[in-house]
Amino acid sequence: MAGNDMESQEKMEAEVQEDLMRLEAYRNQLSASLQQHQLLTGSRAEHDRARESLEGVDRATADAELLIPLGGETFVRGTVDRSAPVLIGMGSGVVVEMERPKVVELLADRLVKIDQAIRDLEGQMNSLDERIQLLSRRLESVSHDPASGHVGGD
Repeated sequence: MAGNDMESQEKMEAEVQEDLMRLEAYRNQLSASLQQHQLLTGSRAEHDRARESLEGVDRATADAELLIPLGGETFVRGTVDRSAPVLIGMGSGVVVEMERPKVVELLADRLVKIDQAIRDLEGQMNSLDERIQLLSRRLESVSHDPASGHVGGD
């Protein structure tokens, strides 16, 4: 009988180790997802600012002087030719020149895609969090009552 108890104990310890590794992997995935969420949220804010800025330029009078941001809280005064095309980044360092209405449409489309990506990512993060909570509870119950038996995987 002692052999069976020993085998059972070893199996349970192996399952606990497996669950601990799985828990660590889930936590790492959640951490990476949180970073991705921050990037998407930042990108969304930038795209929204660009859209709002273009709308502001369209509402301004033709001779209105604007502050044009250069970055690092640095600005220059200037005016905008509303008929001039807009330069927009397409990714991988590629910038193209487009008419303002097309840029506004492109920004709106990007915002929709970013919002969907954020929702999808939040769903994945919720799923990972549920798995983490389940594994944590299971491991906690085993640590409080090691004789309780099975700890097995998802």
